[in-house]
Amino acid sequence: MLRELPAGRRVGACLAESAAIRALGRIEHGALELRLPGGRVYRGGTGDPIVVTVTSNDVFRRLARSPGLGFGESYAAGDWHTDDLPGLIALVVRNLETWRAGSRLARLDRHRPHLSPRQSLRKAWANIQYHYDLGNDLYRLFLDESMTYSCALWEEGDTLEQAQDRKLRAICEKLRLRPGDHVLEIGCGWGSFALKAAGEYGARVTGVTLSQQQLELARERVAAAGLADRVEIRLQDYRTLEGQFSKIASIEMLEAIGYAQYPTFFAACDRLLAPGGLAAIQVIGMPDQRFERYRRKEDWIQRYIFPGSLLPSLEALQTAMSRGSGLMVVGLEEIGPHYADTLRAWRERFFASLPDVRALGFDDRFVRIWDFYLASCEALFRARAIRDMQLVLGRPFEKPA
Repeated sequence: MLRELPAGRRVGACLAESAAIRALGRIEHGALELRLPGGRVYRGGTGDPIVVTVTSNDVFRRLARSPGLGFGESYAAGDWHTDDLPGLIALVVRNLETWRAGSRLARLDRHRPHLSPRQSLRKAWANIQYHYDLGNDLYRLFLDESMTYSCALWEEGDTLEQAQDRKLRAICEKLRLRPGDHVLEIGCGWGSFALKAAGEYGARVTGVTLSQQQLELARERVAAAGLADRVEIRLQDYRTLEGQFSKIASIEMLEAIGYAQYPTFFAACDRLLAPGGLAAIQVIGMPDQRFERYRRKEDWIQRYIFPGSLLPSLEALQTAMSRGSGLMVVGLEEIGPHYADTLRAWRERFFASLPDVRALGFDDRFVRIWDFYLASCEALFRARAIRDMQLVLGRPFEKPA
């Protein structure tokens, strides 16, 4: 039975429950078993079903208020659980277009106005610190020893450490790094790329981050590696940088800046990149066909994990690049399928370290939020609902130095 709610909210919850049950009959990819309070069981699709057990009818109240946000919010609240969270989210994503077809609400949603506020310097700092300053000890629990928090490149039999090392080397090779290069890394994290570029390729590196905790640990690691003469880590926004660099790297930072800042980012890269230089940008992206709909409203990841973020489409990046800079794409590799395996590894390591996560002071709600975050991202990459691109940028009429 639903708990006592205002009449309008009770009606909305009942409608959301009815819609969920009807959606089971329209599953075209996979199978689902929905177990509701009171013993009611509904099934849809073909094959072995993923089981979802609803423990509180609050899930339908949350879905009625906001389907996109309510799905994750209800999981974080403990309103439901499942035997396969990544599989469930992948099933939902694969069937979403079928469920949306013919929906009046979906048609209206396509015409909603979208406001894309500019991300000020102050706001950018706050957004980055919200996620990355949760504490270095937390990230140590599930990242590999290099503390690399981006998509790895996997081969058969790889450990996470080996796959991340392969990714870092791939960026270095695409930049054609060699001794004498001075590399700017925009969004240097805990320093794994800087250590690789300086320690194994002989380059000089200037890395910038907006996270105080990343700054402190990156500097410690640089000093421990004996590379303080070749690597400088700064707490600085890329928009305030001056000078020129022979190469620029940015590994999964561009997603954090927001749509309005894309031209600013490429203008800065153009201004900071020396003649004949190359830039390597690894960025999580949205398929072009889904980008306009996606950017119209806040999703769960933007609300609870990465405030101020927006996944760009390749078309949006190229448009911003042409408007804000003289740069062009001279190389592109899609590595999105590798991210599903990376996220699976992180999620396994996170749960293997659960006692340590709780010892750091994180509660059950935080654990469920991060479970949903890691599982949903894994599912989205497996379904190719999002992508990850390694772009190499240069200028027309220039021969790379």
